[in-house]
Amino acid sequence: MKMIVSGGGTGGHIYPALSLVEALKAQDPASEVLYVGSERGLEKNIVPEKGIKFEALKIQGFKRKLFSLYNFETVYLFLKSVKHAKKIIKQFNPDVVVGTGGYVSGAVLYAAAKMGIPTVIHEQNSVVGWTNKFLSRYVDKIGIAFEDAKAQFPENKVVFTGNPRAQQVAKIKSDFNWNQIGLKSDEPTVLIFGGSQGALKINSVTAKAIPIFNQKNYQVVFVTGKSRYDDVMKNLKDVKINSNVKILPYIANMPEVLPRVSLIVGRAGATSLAEITALGIPSILIPSPYVTADHQTKNAMSLVKNHAAIIETESDLNEQSLTKKVDTLMHNEQLRQEMAENAKKMGVVDATDKLLSVCKTAINEHKN
Repeated sequence: MKMIVSGGGTGGHIYPALSLVEALKAQDPASEVLYVGSERGLEKNIVPEKGIKFEALKIQGFKRKLFSLYNFETVYLFLKSVKHAKKIIKQFNPDVVVGTGGYVSGAVLYAAAKMGIPTVIHEQNSVVGWTNKFLSRYVDKIGIAFEDAKAQFPENKVVFTGNPRAQQVAKIKSDFNWNQIGLKSDEPTVLIFGGSQGALKINSVTAKAIPIFNQKNYQVVFVTGKSRYDDVMKNLKDVKINSNVKILPYIANMPEVLPRVSLIVGRAGATSLAEITALGIPSILIPSPYVTADHQTKNAMSLVKNHAAIIETESDLNEQSLTKKVDTLMHNEQLRQEMAENAKKMGVVDATDKLLSVCKTAINEHKN
């Protein structure tokens, strides 16, 4: 199979795409893949490092102020990118083109659909993004990770697949041990993690809670994000940090660490929830209030409704509310186990296989 994959901007769009590529290569080593991303997104560095052929388009997203010079430039760049994408598609001659979100996938999938190439998009969130809403009129098939997204798309195109990242994470064999970072290997451990870039409010509150966590009979791993680590440590310069607490800027091998986590505190992005449900980890979710249509809250509620997580709004978050919720779960192993089992029931560990099947269906329907 020859496949073009496009998704960009954030890890939430990139990692499901990479999971799909990995699964395709495992099934068919002779397959050919081209990843089309943006010049500005994280994908321009992440994808080539994986040994995947990469092409970049110059494109940007809209700003809320509709009539602005920036948005006129955005329209111009979109049209230019569509033209560029058509050249790339014609040269590569794919069997299918798959989009996982981000503005760049809008240009690529639109171009492919107009050229009569089989097209598939994947929506990771419970609230559909602008790009996928636009593309839903043109593509052949739509994979979704949350049932709540189904009503926002043309019904005849939708297939529930789950998030491909879940299958990738579920397959990882981990030999990680907490003693590798200076903690005890056999102690219950909570991971507090605001995402790869960190989250200002989560970091601020967790830093204030360190004196409280120092006194606990469980371990705390606090990951600040690389760019925020120095600020956090500066604020803690006069605070003693006990041996049960470890503060890190980043964890490079996060999928290997997660199976050793007793409880995770963090955002409710699609990739995080795919990992949490695939592995069955109880969680305290603090949705970002800065995302489109408050979709992280809706993502989180899908777990809360299934008794797999508890939720805390960022506006209500403080060191007392954080430590109280963490205590509730870390001091109740049975409750954590029940939440873990409920989370795992929601995990779709064959999500990538399902999405590949959708791609093959789109190809076959075009042939017929």
